[in-house]
Amino acid sequence: MTYRPAGAEGKWRFAIDRGGTFTDVIGQAPDGSVRRCKLLSEGGGLYADPAVEGMRRLIGLPAGAPVPPGRVAELRLGTTVATNALLERRGARTAFVTTRGFADALRIGTQARPDIFALAIVRPPPLFESVLEVDERVEAGGRVRAVPDPGRVRAGLDALRADGLEACAIAFLHGYRYPAHERTVAALAREAGFEHVVASHEVSARARFLPRAETALADAYLAPVLGAYLGRLVAALGWPAEAAEEKLLFMRSDGGLARLAAFRGKDAVLSGPAGGVVGLARAGAEAGIGAQIGFDMGGTSTDVARHAGRFERQSGRAVAGVRLAVPMLDIHTVAAGGGSIVRFDGERLRVGPESAGADPGPAAYGRGGPPTLTDANLLLGRLQPDDFPPVFGPEGRAPIDMDAVRAAFGRLSAAMGGTLGPEAVAEGALAIGIETMAEAIRAISIQKGHALREHALNCFGGAGGQHATGLAAHLGMEKVLVHPNASLLSAFGIALADRSVLRERTVSLPLGVAGLAEAGRVAEGLAEEALEELGPGAGPDAAPRREVTLLLRMEGNDTLVPLAPGAPEAMEAAFADAHRARFGYGEADGGLVIDTVRVEVILPGPTPPSGEPEAPPVRAADRVRLHLSGRWIEAPRLAVAALGPGETLTGPALLTEPYSTILLDPGWQAVKREGGILLLTRTDEGGTGAPPPSEDPGGAVDPVELELFNRRFMAIADQMGVALESSASSVNIRERLDFSCALFDADGALIANAPHIPVHLGSMGSAVRAVAAAWEGRLGPGDVIATNDPFGGGTHLPDVTAVMPVFLPGEGAPRFWVAARGHHADIGGLTPGSMPAGSTRLAEEGVVLSALKVVQGGCLATEEISRALAAGPHPARTPSRNLADLRAQIAACRRGAEALADLCAAHGPARVTAFMGHVLDNGEAAVRRTLASLDGGETVYPLEGGGQIAVRVSVDRQARRARVDFTGTSAEVAGNRNAPLAISRAAVLYVFRCLVGDDIPLNDGCLRPLDIVVPEGSLLNPRPGAGVVAGNVETSQAVTNALFLALGVLAAGQGTMNNLTFGDGEIQYYETLCGGAGAGPGHDGADAVHTHMTNSRLT
Repeated sequence: MTYRPAGAEGKWRFAIDRGGTFTDVIGQAPDGSVRRCKLLSEGGGLYADPAVEGMRRLIGLPAGAPVPPGRVAELRLGTTVATNALLERRGARTAFVTTRGFADALRIGTQARPDIFALAIVRPPPLFESVLEVDERVEAGGRVRAVPDPGRVRAGLDALRADGLEACAIAFLHGYRYPAHERTVAALAREAGFEHVVASHEVSARARFLPRAETALADAYLAPVLGAYLGRLVAALGWPAEAAEEKLLFMRSDGGLARLAAFRGKDAVLSGPAGGVVGLARAGAEAGIGAQIGFDMGGTSTDVARHAGRFERQSGRAVAGVRLAVPMLDIHTVAAGGGSIVRFDGERLRVGPESAGADPGPAAYGRGGPPTLTDANLLLGRLQPDDFPPVFGPEGRAPIDMDAVRAAFGRLSAAMGGTLGPEAVAEGALAIGIETMAEAIRAISIQKGHALREHALNCFGGAGGQHATGLAAHLGMEKVLVHPNASLLSAFGIALADRSVLRERTVSLPLGVAGLAEAGRVAEGLAEEALEELGPGAGPDAAPRREVTLLLRMEGNDTLVPLAPGAPEAMEAAFADAHRARFGYGEADGGLVIDTVRVEVILPGPTPPSGEPEAPPVRAADRVRLHLSGRWIEAPRLAVAALGPGETLTGPALLTEPYSTILLDPGWQAVKREGGILLLTRTDEGGTGAPPPSEDPGGAVDPVELELFNRRFMAIADQMGVALESSASSVNIRERLDFSCALFDADGALIANAPHIPVHLGSMGSAVRAVAAAWEGRLGPGDVIATNDPFGGGTHLPDVTAVMPVFLPGEGAPRFWVAARGHHADIGGLTPGSMPAGSTRLAEEGVVLSALKVVQGGCLATEEISRALAAGPHPARTPSRNLADLRAQIAACRRGAEALADLCAAHGPARVTAFMGHVLDNGEAAVRRTLASLDGGETVYPLEGGGQIAVRVSVDRQARRARVDFTGTSAEVAGNRNAPLAISRAAVLYVFRCLVGDDIPLNDGCLRPLDIVVPEGSLLNPRPGAGVVAGNVETSQAVTNALFLALGVLAAGQGTMNNLTFGDGEIQYYETLCGGAGAGPGHDGADAVHTHMTNSRLT
């Protein structure tokens, strides 16, 4: 194959992806031929740098020899160095300089805890070592309130430099728009001797202080590490600086290549995976395929991405707990790879997220490792032991240890009671792994309004081939593409990537003629900046092209839709279509806003290759044993290189390549096309290779199916949450994430939820059951009921719940329910924000929506909603915003209802219903196991302002039951600290879920072994009409403190949600603020973090 550009004749060209385990090298020789090799990234003393060693091997140079620069036209490289430095916290000693009063802003972050059920709260450590606060301030409108004092700033910087800090990040409030103060301090930092200085406006021209500051900090933190690596690379090459600058190009996270001098840490964290996305784009174009899903399965994780004619980018993401506000290719990563550990927890077969790593590795490595997905593939014949070199065992000279594989799955089978044999356990593990990867693919496709049947699955990575046809069949996809460079596709993509520079700037302009004209002027300026950075080779003769993208959003909403510039009417229509495809509606209540202008200047890369890469000697075709669909069969095994162009092969079969194996499942056909591309096409409705599920959902519960359905239910709740967050109007839902979504069975029992707000999750079932009772026999398909009634399963009036029955065809009663609860900015009441401190009755706290039908047969009841919001002595102040958020909640419910209907279509209503029951049983069993070793206890928890919460927990270990008795708690009060009964139920559910200490679903089964006694008329079970607004945010926290204290497992936390609210008739602001978490046996407490019944984000 040839893709040599003019001027490179007679020289080598290299593209290299240095990954965590392997380094992939593709080299084009002077004669145009393409050669490949794969090396371990850690040479074990045999070589210093795998990239340079790979170049030596392909050129034919001796070990340790320099690579003559005259023999190389270009070296393109992707690397995980920056990512690993972030993960392992191996960056520079870094100072953070910020506006006075914001020294702790990055430590506090969003205030959310990573795991809502973890008693020991662990957050990623900050990247900075010291903070310097500067007396400077510029208001949002540009008025300067304080100017930095150069003398004082320089003195502070000198002290930090004297302490040995080597990098400096600077981020001031509104610095992205008014950067003068950042420039001043950056100059002072350089004068003070800091070698690496980064000002936030240089790395992100976007609003939002925290992501911009974290991006600047990460860039400064990584600069010395990246610089040291690049220095070692150039030294290993033996190149002078001029040659390195001329010939070296590095893959950035946004999919473009950068020169050595322009390659920065902030742009390097997805360097290798970005190459894979470019590779799948070029491979799809070569095969004539438009829309495709990239599936890159490695040893520890799987990356998925979508490409349909243009690269899809996101404006930032969190990597290793650090938010980076820079454009990146939209790559979704899940912890499912060949090394994912398979285990049995007593009821469910579990796969990952833990990985066996390289040492000890899978059981097959012969070093005492655990069973993994790789072992499952070996046991089932999908990988053949004789395809592996003898590099295993304690001394690295042994073949694959199949005895260890068989023993590992034999132990799993025995632990599961022997009802499933070792092969069935292995097939189940693979099915669970495929479900995990399918969830990731749905997140980048279905959740964004893209139909998967219209896409091909582009499979690459060392482990992808064994799962590709099974995964595609599971997702309803008809085609799988396997490029001849699939096992090195990231390096292949790097070889063909464009040189480019991407610039973007927040403009927040109304969409219209004037706004588009201003956006055009901004685009011109950004293009000039980008062209200048692109540097040599970007002149007129090189014909760089520019692509302008406008990121549009609804007024008051943060969900960005990328569109090409056009007439305002055309852009409005395109926005509505894209929004409707994703969320079910496209109307923009407040108009559209041009949020960001994005410009990319591109110097096109080499032309795509043609022909197959050189292949090693072809193995003779033979037959091997495969375990598919529950039985052993014989199937052909042959090398891909042995297939001729146009030749077809029908599954089942194994196809081998030098670095990977492809399983062709039954019901699939492979055809080899010109250039060596394999196109796998589904020919019937079989094709997963998995055993068929039992037709009878009764009887003993299959641990594999239990885990699969648990994941499916959780995934649906996650999809609902994504839809709600992305389409909501209010800051409370879209930024604070003060919402929750869940699924319920026909009786209103909580089945699954996304990890949202605990006080919501445990109480929503009560709301669903109240709605079901109020509307029994009077609901139909498409109906939605809204409720916020604290005496009908609600918590306080701002928390509005949309409840939707799910009917299946031909059934007259709901088979399931879905619900989405969100905190509305205002629902009326005495004060703006609906959190009146002095309320004494519920009527003073806002409008009560008591099981109000808001959608009839799919049609929004706008007039009825408006009348309800205007009713009562204290109506809602901004009903249009309530309506907008309610519409988003309804869209989330529709997403959940559609997903449940699809699940029933795929597996049958009886089976889905049965496994809802089994999931409840699993939650019950987990709590019973905890009760078997739990001591009871009691406490009296005094409340500020008087009163108390009394609780006694009596545990019967033999029966594995507990009684939670709140007798002795104070009577309801005339104020608003009363907590509706649903809150106490939610608190008990949360506490016992925390005590389980394992990754189990939070569902109503967890409450079955618990008898909860709450005296009527008490503070925790007030009579209808009582004030409750503080009960949700204050008393709920006191209840959890009391329960943990009674059980002796956790000291008291802050016992409050620290509400802050203000506003007027037009604008309402509401926030809950973090505080301290209590210590427990074996762990300290935590500070500046949300605790227990809430986990909302700071805005």
